Amino acid sequence: MKLSSYLNPKCIYLNLEGDTKEDIIGQMIDNTAKYDKTFHESVDLIRKSVFAREAEVSTAMGSGIAIPHARVDGYDDILISIGIMKEPIECDMADLRNKDLVKIFFMITAETLKSKVILKIMSSITKIAMKDKVLLEKLKNAKSPAEVYDLLSDINVKIENKITAEDVMDPTIKPVSPYDTLDDIARRLITEEKPGFPVVDDNGNFLGEMTERELISFGMPDYTSVMDDLDFFTIGEPFEEYLKNEKTARIQDIYRKKTTVVDRKTPIMEICLLMVNKGFTRIYVVENGKYYGTILRSHIIKKVLHI
Repeated sequence: MKLSSYLNPKCIYLNLEGDTKEDIIGQMIDNTAKYDKTFHESVDLIRKSVFAREAEVSTAMGSGIAIPHARVDGYDDILISIGIMKEPIECDMADLRNKDLVKIFFMITAETLKSKVILKIMSSITKIAMKDKVLLEKLKNAKSPAEVYDLLSDINVKIENKITAEDVMDPTIKPVSPYDTLDDIARRLITEEKPGFPVVDDNGNFLGEMTERELISFGMPDYTSVMDDLDFFTIGEPFEEYLKNEKTARIQDIYRKKTTVVDRKTPIMEICLLMVNKGFTRIYVVENGKYYGTILRSHIIKKVLHI
């Protein structure tokens, strides 16, 4: 089904005003209850579910969009309501370290067991935000609900049944370059709280990964890996090489070349088996040599098990 199949033209609201995302979501819930009978019958449960989800983690996704959603027992429908702000409002993003000016709210309501459909819809909306900036700007500046509906009806975004790598990957994790310095990597590992980053060349070709392990290992004598007692080292000695070269040494000779990759259509179960049976904590999505995104274990939990 196309994305527009889950839209009710009456549940598209323009020029919304409010001070917080909770204000806006509340207005959208109240308005949708007026125009959709099935929604109205479960409105209290929907309100409780949506706000409980927002209290756990913000659904502001970046690029000026938020995707609040609810899974409700006995709700026999799937509905997307859309709210477009008169002026964007600042919202915390899921990582709680960054903020975004949100202009469009896509609110998804579905039955409890429809997690797969919710994930597919969220993936489709994210693709619009990441891949089609022209369409996104048209949506943000639409003059009528009919225009919003027509814009989304025109695009060929289909909601398929199978969950794949592109549904759970994070395309926003910025790759590093083989010409980045040790200091560049250390700063990003600290500020972004990531265990590692994909390494790509200037053309977006995937080369490997740079992780905490490679950074810590740099400058340590090779023989330390086979020694049990390192007490004879004085403080700082194993890292003298790192401290002398952190501003100038490039990662091109130390990043990990052998990594596990999947393509965008790899089934979620195959990815989970790799993580559980092989112990991988992250998997990179690569197709025709090009990097598309990263999948962490936490993405499986947040996007599949606890959507």
